[in-house]
Amino acid sequence: MRFYRRHLACILLILTACMAAAQHTESDLQDSIPDSPSSSAITAEERVAWIVKGTLGPRSLATGIFTAGIQTAQNRPREYGPHWEGFGKRYGIRLTGVATERVMEASLGALWGEDPRYFPAEDRALQIRMKNIVLMTVATRRADGNFAPAYARFIAMPGSNFLSNTWRADSTANSRDALGRTLLGFVGKLAGNAFAEFWPDVKKHLHPRKDLPDRR
Repeated sequence: MRFYRRHLACILLILTACMAAAQHTESDLQDSIPDSPSSSAITAEERVAWIVKGTLGPRSLATGIFTAGIQTAQNRPREYGPHWEGFGKRYGIRLTGVATERVMEASLGALWGEDPRYFPAEDRALQIRMKNIVLMTVATRRADGNFAPAYARFIAMPGSNFLSNTWRADSTANSRDALGRTLLGFVGKLAGNAFAEFWPDVKKHLHPRKDLPDRR
């Protein structure tokens, strides 16, 4: 019981942060995300692309290899075994979970105009960019350009994890593990936002423009 209270308290804290984010003034939020053609209202095709990229994109597939590898080394869940076949099952289970979550968030968000995409605050102060990472974890942009709590995400994240209990191994098909996966999901969302925010800057340093003079 103590475990459930602790995890429910964590989820409530996330919800509180979500509501607090929604109370920011529109002008303050606009400081975090600049207006650009890419921030226009999301289309149905772009929603599908967001689902596919988030499920089958290079970053998602690489993350799946990493997490499935760790779980295989730990032999968790034990039903799959510590071998290549078990690795494949764990990788597949994660992939179905990600796909379910993305489909739920994109489809539910479409009902009230949520845009699940991440918009970086590039060329802004570091403080604003860090704020943007946190904000976009719990809030989304609407079709009118304003921000609101990411209601579809707060439904899809726990909903997909509890739904996946129907096809997971018995040892992890329970409320305790579903709550744990939900919390890890939000942590992963935060980390993914940070990657999306700063990776373009890292790439610029790794691959400097060739037309610039060499000042060494």
